[in-house]
Amino acid sequence: MKHPQENKTDSRVRLRPKVLFFDVNETLLDLTNMKKQLGNALGGKEELLSLWFTTMLQYTLVTSASGQYKHFEHIGAATLQMVAANNGITISQEEARNIVLASLRSLPPHPEVTSALSLLKKHGYTLVSFTNSSNEGVKNQFLNAGLTDYFDACLSIEDVGKFKPFTDTYAWGAHKMGVNLDECMLIAAHGWDVAGALWAGWRAAFVSRPGQQLYPLAPKTEIVAPDLKQVADILITYK
Repeated sequence: MKHPQENKTDSRVRLRPKVLFFDVNETLLDLTNMKKQLGNALGGKEELLSLWFTTMLQYTLVTSASGQYKHFEHIGAATLQMVAANNGITISQEEARNIVLASLRSLPPHPEVTSALSLLKKHGYTLVSFTNSSNEGVKNQFLNAGLTDYFDACLSIEDVGKFKPFTDTYAWGAHKMGVNLDECMLIAAHGWDVAGALWAGWRAAFVSRPGQQLYPLAPKTEIVAPDLKQVADILITYK
């Protein structure tokens, strides 16, 4: 059984971050139903889902590194077409976009998420969503998942035009909230996102959802726990 961990050597470990920034997809929202819908689109080959997700992330980086911006959902649809084509499956652009948009925007929260967010709000934390999804996308996701009222602000990288984990994006997030870099904490279930935040000067907590790992070459993460409630239980002890 996994247990929450804290980096006891970090002198800041007991200090409250001024703002908690939350990744959305997989951190807050459960991707299980989405995986089933995409698996159906890929001819029932659910083993292709992890390939599609990593391909999507790869092309968000390609897009940002090239000085371009496309909606996360559109990149998701384009890479769904690519993975499908490599496996003898034809999906039109319109069909791919409809599949990705419908599946992304109907995700339920993980079972412990609402209680964890309620606990953090009760203890006076400022909660901000911080996502690669578009503004319209995360608005619809939160409405459907019943999470809107828990957050003080919702930030989408659409407004800066550069995807996480680019350092500029985390700096922009801190600036938008009027805080210093070391006053920010990212809470995410993706090792690449946690690594990007740490290298940008943020603090971080990793939610070790099944199949997710920290990047071993990144700086040490302050909190590691298997679900958001256990992350919250640690954070409410901070002074």
